[in-house]
Amino acid sequence: MNILKVSNLTKTYKVAVRNSGLKNAFKSFIKKEYNEVKAVDDISFELKKGEIVGLIGPNGAGKSTTIKMLTGILKPDSGNIKVLGMNPSEDRVKYVKNIGVVFGQKSQLWWDIPAEDSFDLLKEIYDNQIEIEKKKDETTKNLNQIEMLRKKLETDYSEYEEKAILMVENAKKEARDILLDVQDEATQIIKEMNNLSKKNSKASVQEMYDLKSKVNDKIKDFSMNSKNQKGNLTPDEIKVGMQVYVIPLGKVGTVIKLPNASSEVEIQVGSLKTNISIDKLVRTKQETAKTVQPTKNKSIIKSKNISNEINVIGLTVDEAIPLVDKYLDDANIARLETVRIVHGKGTGKLKAGIHAFLKKHPHVKSYRMGTFGEGEMGVTVVTIK
Repeated sequence: MNILKVSNLTKTYKVAVRNSGLKNAFKSFIKKEYNEVKAVDDISFELKKGEIVGLIGPNGAGKSTTIKMLTGILKPDSGNIKVLGMNPSEDRVKYVKNIGVVFGQKSQLWWDIPAEDSFDLLKEIYDNQIEIEKKKDETTKNLNQIEMLRKKLETDYSEYEEKAILMVENAKKEARDILLDVQDEATQIIKEMNNLSKKNSKASVQEMYDLKSKVNDKIKDFSMNSKNQKGNLTPDEIKVGMQVYVIPLGKVGTVIKLPNASSEVEIQVGSLKTNISIDKLVRTKQETAKTVQPTKNKSIIKSKNISNEINVIGLTVDEAIPLVDKYLDDANIARLETVRIVHGKGTGKLKAGIHAFLKKHPHVKSYRMGTFGEGEMGVTVVTIK
């Protein structure tokens, strides 16, 4: 079985012509002339498995050129080569995995092992080197992709960070604008209320009550526009009387009612009362209000020594209503269940004005005339919500 077959193998080299003399040297520098030298001229031979063949000849006979063509290092000008069924120059990567070759390097032949084993060892080294190069190329490609991905992530992160900062700044600006609008309207309403209070008897009680409701509505509207800000309290932590920071208002208020089914807490800030969502409330660092555990009978906050009765006998309706309104607010904060408004019998005008006011008051659950021992027609008994 032939493992190597060479047919009509030819290889020609171009050799530059070197003429003596300075003139010829300069001329060859401008335009070189070449001679063709045939290193291998139409040779053919075959080798069978197990045969050992040596190429013998003087320098320039074409021995190294022939070996280089047999190993695929050089491509012949003409002719055909088949080694192990492969063309060395065309199937070089696959081909070199099955051969070993040494060009005059005695150091690559180990003295203590046979030459054949040296060739096999060189073949394995070369084979492994190809795999190593292949894996190195794959690793380099993967590293390049990772680097590109890292740069893209850095770029994306920077863009998202800038967008987030811009969104926060826009939200802050929007909140400031809303707060300024609310403050302006609240200031105007307070001025109107002050003007009405100065008129005293001529002031309309209903107008003052409407203005107060208007303030509450504005606070609720502002609360709805503060959805991006979150509090840190849970429904179980809310206690009546505790002080909390109200995010939408930017002020500290007092809890006067526990959360309802909608998770809203009734808060009093100054003279204003409004319902605020729990997620808009923040625990204050120094809470001074005393909390009260709810019981079957509502208890009174100790810090508020509120009487269960107010006496407005001798006052006009316009003078009595603001006092009754403030008293009901205080009674609600103190968690009183029932209170008495002593207005006397008289002409009945004061009683009628107070009853008309109680019908619309947010803290009044119901009211009735006093019974025997309670003051009868001269007293109105009010049940607080």
